[in-house]
Amino acid sequence: MHSVERAPAMSRTDSLLPTRRSLISRLRNCEDEESWRTFFKTYWKLLYSFAVRRGCTDAEAEEVVQETVISVARKMPEYRYDPAVCSFKGWLMHVTNWRVIDQIRKRAPGRTTSVALDVDVPTKVGASDLESLWEEEWQKNLLDAALERVKRKVNPESYQIFFLLLVKQQSPSQIARMLKISVGRVYLAKHRVGALVRQEIKALTRKLL
Repeated sequence: MHSVERAPAMSRTDSLLPTRRSLISRLRNCEDEESWRTFFKTYWKLLYSFAVRRGCTDAEAEEVVQETVISVARKMPEYRYDPAVCSFKGWLMHVTNWRVIDQIRKRAPGRTTSVALDVDVPTKVGASDLESLWEEEWQKNLLDAALERVKRKVNPESYQIFFLLLVKQQSPSQIARMLKISVGRVYLAKHRVGALVRQEIKALTRKLL
């Protein structure tokens, strides 16, 4: 199996926007390459990160991504979106988790790790724990998407300041010394960029299923 194609961050972010009922409807057509490309760019990182957190190796996680996409393609013709029963987000979690279990079961007996044993049988993992892990990775995906969108709206210095604060966990005084600016300027950028990021997260949350 070929390695998973890593989608450019910008494209993945743009593709988060149309992930609504319209996209689900188009996915019923297995020949609609553009819609399936959009689906892959939207979700590959989420699926991969979830698989790794569930105990998969890098190679196994890549297999999970590809097998999940294949499973979704097979199930889409009869899939009916009904948020009152199960959201698409929840349905995708279950499909992905079964592919994780499949990968763990393929291991040679001597390769099974203590982490893997937790996913060897679905009933060994509490539903709340599974959903919490999926939600955590989902939110990370949302944050990545929001950051990419905000990056295009603010000046490079402001984004760099916010990135250093949020991702690198550097203090305002450290950033001020590094960039040779005032601490007040750091806090101003934090406030402005942070507000934009929160707006983008809210917008993406409304549009994702």
